[in-house]
Amino acid sequence: MATAQQIRNAYLDYVLTNNEKPKTVYSFVKKLKITEADFYQFFSSFESIEKTIWFELTHDTISKIKEQEVWSQYTSREKMLSFFYSYLENLKNERSFIIYSLKNYKGKFSTPDVLAGVKPIFENFAEDIITEGLESGELAERKFLSKRYKDALWIQFAFIVNFWVNDDSEGFEKSDEAIEKGINVTFDLFQHSPIDNLLEYGKFLSRNGKFKERMGF
Repeated sequence: MATAQQIRNAYLDYVLTNNEKPKTVYSFVKKLKITEADFYQFFSSFESIEKTIWFELTHDTISKIKEQEVWSQYTSREKMLSFFYSYLENLKNERSFIIYSLKNYKGKFSTPDVLAGVKPIFENFAEDIITEGLESGELAERKFLSKRYKDALWIQFAFIVNFWVNDDSEGFEKSDEAIEKGINVTFDLFQHSPIDNLLEYGKFLSRNGKFKERMGF
């Protein structure tokens, strides 16, 4: 009986050789010399194989960066930068598959179906980082908006991966630049700004209505 890894490898070999999925599970397992039951023991469909590959790449990246001794010393911004630099490095090992998997995806900000399993684990990871940043004061606590920070980081995820897929620069230098600029801009928006001071001042004035009345306002 074939293992999940053997089925995964056989599927990758097929799609990257033929640039399309096998016509049916039956024809695929016949060439692999296993039964359909063997296939369905591990995967519900060809799409589930692709989702599993994406999940493994993402989970593996998160696990490895958290094992680094310096991880606990990073700021929230540095942790997210570390993730994306490490993630693209990890994706290089499966670049042909990544390009194939996203070949019909034209958007930059919406979520491809194949990333459906990745989104929850990335958002949980991002939410932990954001929570640390809010507790340390690195990031600004904003009513309603703070809960949306993870959504902004998911948009960055979709954009950066799509950018890397289409990057033809030497050593994917442009992708590294896209990470640096995109994450830094995003975290700049997450941090305290003069607008926050203005809002706090407005709240202070509204809480001190009697003072405003005495001043003739």
